[in-house]
Amino acid sequence: MSPIALFLQADWVVKIVMIGLLLASVWTWAIIIGFFVRLGGLRRKTLRFETAFWKAEDIDAFHRIEGESDLPIARVFAAGVKEWRRSTVGGSVDRGGTRERLATAMGAAVANEIDTLADRLNVLATVGSVAPFVGLFGTVWGIMRSFTGIASAQNTSLAVVAPGIAEALFATAIGLFAAIPAVIAYNRFSHGINRIEARLNRFADGFHATLSRQLESGR
Repeated sequence: MSPIALFLQADWVVKIVMIGLLLASVWTWAIIIGFFVRLGGLRRKTLRFETAFWKAEDIDAFHRIEGESDLPIARVFAAGVKEWRRSTVGGSVDRGGTRERLATAMGAAVANEIDTLADRLNVLATVGSVAPFVGLFGTVWGIMRSFTGIASAQNTSLAVVAPGIAEALFATAIGLFAAIPAVIAYNRFSHGINRIEARLNRFADGFHATLSRQLESGR
C-alpha cells in the first residue's frame, strides 16, 4: 500500500494520469518558486527606483541613467518621457492633447508590463482548476477496473476490492497535491501583481502631474 506500489500496480491509464499530474505539480512548483523570487526582487528594485526618481532634480539626466532599465516602472517612465518629447518638440504645444497622450502612453505601458508579468499565472490557474478533475478521471477509471476485476473473480472480499480502489483514490490525491498549491499561489501572486499595478499607476499619475506642471510653467 506504499505510494510506489500503488503506482506500479495501477492500470496503465491511471499511471498516465498520475505521471501527468506529477509533472504538472513539478511545473507548478517551479513557477511558484520563480515567481516568488521575481516578485520579491521586483518590489525592492521598484522602491529604489521610485526613491531615486523623486529625489532627482533633472528628469532628462535621470532618464539617461535609468531609462534603459528593464524594470516595469522604468519602462513606464521611459514611455512618459518619449511621449513628452514627441509632444513638445515643436514650437506650439497643445497642452490638453499632450496631457491626454501622456496618460494614454503611460497607461498602455502599465497594462503591457502587467500582462507580461502575469503571463505564467494562467498555468497556475489551469492546474488549480483542471488537476482535481484529471485525478478524478483516474479514480473513476480505476474503480471501474476494480469492479471489472470483482466480476471476473466473482469475489466481493475486501482483500480483492481494496487494492484497486486504493490505486484509484491515489490518483485523486495526486490531483489535489498538484491543485492546492497552484490555487493558493495563484491567489497570492494575483494579489501581489495587483499591488504592483496600483504602484505603477500611482507612479504614472505622479509623473503625469509633474509633466503637467512643466506644461503650465511653459518649460
